Amino acid sequence: MPSQTWLATGCFLLATISGGLLVFPAAWKALRARRLDMNVLMAVAVTGAWLIGQGEEAASVVFLFALSELLESWSAGRARRAIASLLKLSPETALVTDSSGKQVERPVGELEVGTEVLVKSGSRVPVDGVIVTGNSAINQAPITGESVPVEKQPGDQVFAGTINGESSLTVKVTKLAGDSTLARIVRLVEEAEGQKAPTQRFVDRFASYYTPAVFVAALLVATIPPLLFQQSWTDWLYRSLVLLVIACPCALVIATPVSIVSGLTALARRGVLVKGGAYLEAIGKLRALAVDKTGTITQGRPQVVRIVSLQGVSEYEILAKAAAIDTHSEHPLAKAVVDEAEKRDVIFTPALDYTSRTGRGAEGRIGGHPFFVGNHRMTHELGACTEEVKARLAEVESAGLSLAVVGHMPHDGCSAQALGIIAIGDALRPETREALRLLHDAGLEKVVMLSGDNQRTASAIAQKAGIDEAIGDLLPDQKVEHVKALVIKHRYVGMIGDGVNDAPALAVASVGIAMGAIGSDTAIETADMTLMKDDLTKVAEAIVLGRRTVRIIQFNVAFALAIKAIFLVLALMGHASLWMAIVADTGATLLVILNALRLLRN
Repeated sequence: MPSQTWLATGCFLLATISGGLLVFPAAWKALRARRLDMNVLMAVAVTGAWLIGQGEEAASVVFLFALSELLESWSAGRARRAIASLLKLSPETALVTDSSGKQVERPVGELEVGTEVLVKSGSRVPVDGVIVTGNSAINQAPITGESVPVEKQPGDQVFAGTINGESSLTVKVTKLAGDSTLARIVRLVEEAEGQKAPTQRFVDRFASYYTPAVFVAALLVATIPPLLFQQSWTDWLYRSLVLLVIACPCALVIATPVSIVSGLTALARRGVLVKGGAYLEAIGKLRALAVDKTGTITQGRPQVVRIVSLQGVSEYEILAKAAAIDTHSEHPLAKAVVDEAEKRDVIFTPALDYTSRTGRGAEGRIGGHPFFVGNHRMTHELGACTEEVKARLAEVESAGLSLAVVGHMPHDGCSAQALGIIAIGDALRPETREALRLLHDAGLEKVVMLSGDNQRTASAIAQKAGIDEAIGDLLPDQKVEHVKALVIKHRYVGMIGDGVNDAPALAVASVGIAMGAIGSDTAIETADMTLMKDDLTKVAEAIVLGRRTVRIIQFNVAFALAIKAIFLVLALMGHASLWMAIVADTGATLLVILNALRLLRN
C-alpha cells in the first residue's frame, strides 16, 4: 500500500541520515582537503543509490559501514586498553606516616622523592623506591615478565606495580609517579604506536593511488557500456556504485595497525619493550644475532674459579697476600679476589707502599717484604716466569679464564718467585645455553659473539655457551665493522649490548637490543628493543612473536585484497548488490581485527 511504501521510505531515509552524520561531514572535509578517502566512496555510493531509487540499499550500506567503523574503533580501543591496563597496576594512593605517627593515605602523584611509604603484605608497590626496612618476596611479573617472585631486602630496588609478598615493607621513594619504570613503559609503548611499520606505510601509499583509481574505474563502468553498447544506464550505474562500496579499503587499512599495537602490547606484558612497528617487523625478520660477552652472555661479575699453588704455598696464604694488595684497587678482577678472601674468612692486612702498574698489575709491602699481583706479562718482566709457571699459566688461559699471579718481588739479592696463580672467570648466565637453543629454534641462522677479551677467552666462552662464532680482541669501532658485515650477508641482524658502551654497534644493527634496562633510563631511551630483565630467553620470545605478527599482517593484507578482487569481479558481472558488497567488506574487517587481536592472548 502507498502508506506502507512511504513509511518504509521514511525509515530508510532516517537510517541513511543517522548513519550519514558520521560519513558525510568526514567526506566533505576530505574533499575540501582535495583528498579521496573511504568516506568519500561511501558518500557517493549512498547518494547514487538514492538517485536510482535504491533507498533500502543506501540505508543498508550506511548502517553496515557505520558498524565497520565501530569495529575499527573498538579494535583500536581494545589494544590501547590493554596498554592502559598496565598503568592501572600501580595504586592511586600510598600509605604514609604523618607527623602524629598515624598512617594516612596520600595520592601517589603528591609523593615527593625521599618520602617513606608503607607497603603491606599482598598489596601492590605504589612507587619506584628503595627498601628501608623489611624483607619480602616481590612478584615483578608486571614489569619484567618473570614468573618467580624475587627476594628483596633493605637497600634493594622495588618498582611501581609489582606485588609485595608475605611481609610489610617500608620503601623510600626514588622517582616521582610520572617517572616510574611502569609509567615510562606505558609512555614508550604509546609512542611506539605512532611509528608506522613498513607494511603500514606501503598500505597507506597504496591507498593513496588505489582510491582515485577506483573512482575512475567506477566512472568508466557507469558510462562506457551504456554509451558504446546502448545498455541500461541504471543497471551500469548501480554496478559502479557496488564497485565503489566493494573498493572501500576498510579491512586493508586496519590490517596492519591493529596487528602492530597488539604485538607491541603482548611483548610489553612479557617485559620486552619495542620502540615501534618498524622494529617489531624487523625483529620478526631477524636472521643473525651479534652479542656482547660481558653482561650479556656472562653475568658480568668476575669471580675466583680456582687457586693454583706453587712452591707448596697454601691457598689461604696466596689469597691473603693477593687480597692485601688488591684491597687498594677498584679493578673488577681485584674486587673478585677480595670478595673471595672475605667469603673464605681469610684474615689480611692492607699492604703498605701500594703501587699500581698499568697494564700489568700492582705491588705492595706485606710484613716488610715486597709482593706483587700481576698478569703474565708482569710475571715475565720480573723474571718469575719459569717453565713450570708458563705451563700452569697456559693451562689457565686455555680454559678462557683471566689470571692473577701472586709472587715475591726481587729485592736485596733475592730473585722474583711466583707463589701461586688465581684463576678468575666470568660465569655464564644460567639461561644462556637454553636461550641460544631457543634462538636457533626460532630460525636464526647464526649467533656471533663480539668481545674485547682476547680470542682464546672469547672462544672458550663461546664453546661453553654454544655460540656459532666468537671474535675477540675487538675495539668498539671494530665491532661496528663486524655488525655491518653481518648485515650485508644476512640483511636483518640484531645486536645485544648494554645500550651505552655498545651504542655504535647497536645503531648499525637492524634492531639494537639492550639488556637489563630495569631501572636504567639510558638503555630504554637508546635501544630499539629493551629487555626489562636480564633474560636472554626473552629475545627468542620476541623473535617468535615478531614473526607471528609479520605472518598475521601478511595474511590480513592478502585476505583483504582477495575479498576485494572476488567481489569486484562479481560486481562487474552483475552478481553483487550494494548490501552484499558492504557485508563482505564489514565481514573482512571483522575477521582481520579478530585475527590481529589473537596476538594479545597469553
